[in-house]
Amino acid sequence: MTRSFDDARRWAELGTDLVVEAVAGFDDEAYDAPSGLPGWQRRQLVAHVAANADALGNLVHWAATGEETPMYASPEERAAGIARGLGMPAADLTGWLRRSAAELAASTAGLGDGQWQNPVVTAQGRTVPATELPWMRSREVCVHAVDLGTGITFADLPADFLGALCDDVIAKRAKAPGPALRLTETDTGEVRELPGDGEPTVLTGPLAEITAYLTGRGHALTAPDGGPVPALGPWL
Repeated sequence: MTRSFDDARRWAELGTDLVVEAVAGFDDEAYDAPSGLPGWQRRQLVAHVAANADALGNLVHWAATGEETPMYASPEERAAGIARGLGMPAADLTGWLRRSAAELAASTAGLGDGQWQNPVVTAQGRTVPATELPWMRSREVCVHAVDLGTGITFADLPADFLGALCDDVIAKRAKAPGPALRLTETDTGEVRELPGDGEPTVLTGPLAEITAYLTGRGHALTAPDGGPVPALGPWL
């Protein structure tokens, strides 16, 4: 599925709103609850989303000025951002989430057409034009809105975002060893192929469930014989 720059900006805004609204009434007890990511409290997840906005803001600055400002100075800095949330009162954590999101929105709104084309380097070491930043943000906020465990599911996200995310995940998974899959979406009719080892396993289900499976989240898919689906390794 083709994703446009405008699509990615729309999804990033929607996903940010979902996360901000989901935690609007959180107190410390709500933040201390487990998220949908094994081993992560909600507060760690929200700290990660807030720190991600700050980190992407560094790349926006890079695109705007040409001054090299990496997302994170080191892997330790990224981990420190997540850990920071562990010691923050609920109001401060929610404030950081809102403030970082607003600052990122303001800085990206200030980029001119030429600046959006300037190259930056992601935390994974990829050199990409700044036009990739809204897509990077939309993945973070939309997927982690589901991970918060407040009742938001992949079915609540736009179908065009889910299709673009599936394409993105498949492209990444195709670079590593893993099972071959043929994924048929019962609600869209789309068929997606993941190359891999052996004959492809045929899986059928709604786009939202296929997206959940491909991203390593809980899902309702079963193998053709009714058993478990092939296990997938990490996505990112």
